[in-house]
Amino acid sequence: MEPVVSGRSRAFTLVELLVVIGLIAILIALLLPALGSARRRAGSLTCLSNLRQWAVAANQYANDYHNFLPRRGQGQQPTAVINRPSDWFNALPAVMRLPQYIDLMAKGQMPTADGRGLWICPQALNLPNISGYLFTYGMNMRLSTWETDLPDRIDLVGSPSTMVFMADAPGGYCSVLPFAAPFTPVARHNGQVNIVFLDGHAASFPGRYVGCGVGDPQVSDVRWVVPGSTWIGPVE
Repeated sequence: MEPVVSGRSRAFTLVELLVVIGLIAILIALLLPALGSARRRAGSLTCLSNLRQWAVAANQYANDYHNFLPRRGQGQQPTAVINRPSDWFNALPAVMRLPQYIDLMAKGQMPTADGRGLWICPQALNLPNISGYLFTYGMNMRLSTWETDLPDRIDLVGSPSTMVFMADAPGGYCSVLPFAAPFTPVARHNGQVNIVFLDGHAASFPGRYVGCGVGDPQVSDVRWVVPGSTWIGPVE
């Protein structure tokens, strides 16, 4: 005799349902930190890619202008002057056939921390400065200062693989330098600061190693000072 098969499926008991919910909660708790870590890693990689593209543009600019680099913009003050064509944020976009910073501002299209593109580090949460300008990357404050008659030449600053060109900026400053001041680079990537060098390679360094918020430790593989520079640096 054939067994009789019920047409109704077996329902979950309350205990079984609670067990399933508990397992799902445990899985979520285990996966969230990993997802957060992966997101931060992806943000850091995007930031490094952005920095490399700025350095490539700087090399192209130097090639076009007899080895001279663009100017670094203002120094230790929050950026207020944006109309100089030779400052990096106007000069380099022109090389890349992108809108200059001054043009973006004129059109009300200033890059913001909730946007994307070469201007913005994905992990930056900064707000514009008092003048309404935002920079999440800053050029080495000791390169091509406005205190000299001519900007620095890329072939006269020592090894390009150790000379800092640009780094994560605190927002509102277009140039950065390790210092006990607001214009110091920011270690926003899990305690790491992203830096690109004049040869175009970019890397992450512990904030302590490069002196974020303290001062230039003068390590040989992360150089900020230009040989023979007459600028004494920012004033405390």
